Amino acid sequence: MKYMLGKNKKNLLAMFFVITVLVAVTLVVVFTYSRFNIFPQLIASNLASKEKKAFPEINEAQLSESQVKLISILKAEYALNPTGTKYSEGVSEAWCADFVSWVFMKANRPFKNPHSGSWRIPGTYTLREYYESTDKLRLASSDYVPKVGDILLYDNPSPFGQHTNVVLKNDNGIVTTIGGNEPGGIRIVEHTPKSDPGFIGYGVF
Repeated sequence: MKYMLGKNKKNLLAMFFVITVLVAVTLVVVFTYSRFNIFPQLIASNLASKEKKAFPEINEAQLSESQVKLISILKAEYALNPTGTKYSEGVSEAWCADFVSWVFMKANRPFKNPHSGSWRIPGTYTLREYYESTDKLRLASSDYVPKVGDILLYDNPSPFGQHTNVVLKNDNGIVTTIGGNEPGGIRIVEHTPKSDPGFIGYGVF
């Protein structure tokens, strides 16, 4: 009897050890994936069509000259769909903010990095700083209606993760955006930012 009890105790301890190891491994995997935006990127891939969308028709008659120029640049880059290093001055990194910085620079509406003074803002946190410093950030909680050329800022737990992209169209709250470093490179997506739990707000064009 004592032998059986001892054996059962050892089996229970072994089972407890295995369960503890499995839980620890699961936590490490979840932390790693969420820390490096892998889960959001996988989820965001479902927002984008499996096939490349046609660039949307945009009524340019109601746009400013700067907006028209920006749309022209975005359309050209969407057709080319080059690698991200084109927009990041050759740096290999997550390049969504680099893409936005580059197209705005080419449209003669350059950003000014609050830390370096450069036209290139390589991160979404610094991009938010820039828009806050210029009083052009409109938070998700506001009643602001986005227009062509505005940028969107996201953070976890958005399906996009820490990300930014540009407004092409706004149809009654359904916003068409174009962004770099999305699944497939440069992508066009239709979505509803107000329903995104990680949507921060708009940077006004």
